[in-house]
Amino acid sequence: MKKLLYITTPSCGPCRQFGPIMEKVAQNGILVEKLDVEIHQDLIIKYGVRSVPTVIKVNIAGEELGRFTGIRSLQEVINFYNN
Repeated sequence: MKKLLYITTPSCGPCRQFGPIMEKVAQNGILVEKLDVEIHQDLIIKYGVRSVPTVIKVNIAGEELGRFTGIRSLQEVINFYNN
């Protein structure tokens, strides 16, 4: 099983734009875990996140399988998850 970690923060304009797309991703049956950089600093450090929004695909053990930074379309995120 895999999931997407959606790294965001409320003060980020692009994050606010991308949030509804990630909600639609979750509505398509993909597990999305939203992580605020202010709250989840341990995971931000663990995965070496340097900018937001960032989406990281991880396996059940939390090992990174891929990532992208910035805004993508719904279909691009779904394709990223499935590849």
